[in-house]
Amino acid sequence: MTDETFSVWAPHRERVRLAIGSDRYEMTRDDRGWWHAEVRGAADTDFAFVLDGEGIDYAFLLDDEETPLPDPRSRWQPAGVHGPSRRYDHGAFAWTDTGWTGRPLAGGVIYELHVGTFTEQGTFDAAIERLDHLVELGVDFVEVQPVNAFDGTAGWGYDGVAWGAVHDPYGGPTAFKRFVDACHGRGMGVLLDVVYNHLGPSGAYLDRFGPYFAGSTIWGPTLNLDGPDSAEVRRYVIDNALDWLRHYHLDGLRLDAVHALTDRGATHLLEELARETDALSAGLRRPLHLIAESDLNDPKLVTSRDAGGFGLEAQWCDDLHHALHVALTGETDGYYADFGQPGALLTTLRGAYFHAGTWSSFRRRTHGRPIDPSRHSGHRFLIYLQNHDQIGNRAQGDRMTATISTKRMLCGAAIMLCSPYTPMLFMGEEWAASSPWQFFASFEDEELAAAVRNGRRKEFAEHGWGESEVPDPMDPATVKRSTLRWSELDEPGHRAVYDTYRQLIALRRAHPELADPRLDEFQVEGRDSYLVLSRGQRRLVVNLGTEEAKVLLDLQPGEPLLASAAAEVTGTHVTVPAESFVLF
Repeated sequence: MTDETFSVWAPHRERVRLAIGSDRYEMTRDDRGWWHAEVRGAADTDFAFVLDGEGIDYAFLLDDEETPLPDPRSRWQPAGVHGPSRRYDHGAFAWTDTGWTGRPLAGGVIYELHVGTFTEQGTFDAAIERLDHLVELGVDFVEVQPVNAFDGTAGWGYDGVAWGAVHDPYGGPTAFKRFVDACHGRGMGVLLDVVYNHLGPSGAYLDRFGPYFAGSTIWGPTLNLDGPDSAEVRRYVIDNALDWLRHYHLDGLRLDAVHALTDRGATHLLEELARETDALSAGLRRPLHLIAESDLNDPKLVTSRDAGGFGLEAQWCDDLHHALHVALTGETDGYYADFGQPGALLTTLRGAYFHAGTWSSFRRRTHGRPIDPSRHSGHRFLIYLQNHDQIGNRAQGDRMTATISTKRMLCGAAIMLCSPYTPMLFMGEEWAASSPWQFFASFEDEELAAAVRNGRRKEFAEHGWGESEVPDPMDPATVKRSTLRWSELDEPGHRAVYDTYRQLIALRRAHPELADPRLDEFQVEGRDSYLVLSRGQRRLVVNLGTEEAKVLLDLQPGEPLLASAAAEVTGTHVTVPAESFVLF
């Protein structure tokens, strides 16, 4: 006989039934608002919708409603977010990474990718075939954009609604495990982007079961983290995070837009999550990393709990991106405005935050708080020239090299990869990919699709873009345009960019001072259009101007380790051609 136990939290419902095929089973409520049912059968095949022994398809009926709803804590949604949930046995996968001991974040290089557009096939298995490219490049961590189930087949993943179920068009849960296992086999850790600050607009049935929601943002409904019955909602988030780390052998999570998490409790959800993640890390005997996306410019997030912080390991640092972007492109619109001030890049490279208790013209208020370079390690702040947001939130999703030359972008790459911060590359950046990264979705509901399409056009019309200039996010051609063209690696110009990225990363490993995260040991000086980064006994000289720069170094330079153009060395003077760099 086979016994299957099903549970669901629905504290304010009078009746909950389990639906398996056409069969209905009454569930029993406990004193915490959880409903349970145990179903017995002669064998797995007695259950309806069992496919090749993979699992049982099931759903729930609330009160006297007759429309089945998927499990809020589903592990698998093979029929989409509106269909029944399917049981999934995590113990059935044969892992081969038993010797994997993880990777420290300090000194590492992260590579962000979107499974659906990383390859033409858009699956985990197809992505595995490209992992050797990342190994050759020198990547330490692969950061995967959200893979939890969302409505439709194609999308960025930030409109997910089934947080524990792997998006089936990518290959489903077993394929994701194969991907993680393959990364570990090649010596790379895997970070997963997760979204707890909101749910997508289609398929978010949580509020039908209980008081999960507390409000909304421009992105969708937000969670009840500090109101009545919030304990189980908080548990929902923490259990989901721990499940990804434990059952999928992940090395860390990137937490989307944590500034949108509203929690007025004495112990913030992020601190509670960090505490439990550290406990799991000790049990698994390998490091687990929590990396926040936050626009708060508050070092408390990455300050240890012993020192009164939340205890997250790191955060995305948009100020570093904005300062580099303005220095390289000259764009000063919108939130880039303040970063056009003289010395903005120097200030930000020295202290991670440009807005550190200073006036933000974009926000029209004082913003941020300074870090302490003697206490805060640079590895806790991610630096990037491009990422999915900064490219995809442009009207046409154009990459940096659609605006500037590749030689100028390589100057930015040298700064990023020789800084004390944790560098992150966005897929295709390493060869100056020509494919844009445009916003796309595939909602089947026509009204919702039209609302997303029109909202996108209206948003950019306010910034002067014409309707015809904004790609239709519902058009499959938008997805195709955003898919990497791997054949470009065979073209000399793209290959030259790739070779420079690969050499810069290799030098980080060969010369540890280039990856030294100590901010109080880091010096950066500049004048007009050039920068000099001091990394121990090494110097990186970058000329972002349009004329050659003659720079006096305080140490006798030796033979260049790497130069993007021929540099002339005379005594302690180095003459660097326009828009180039030299690393000694």
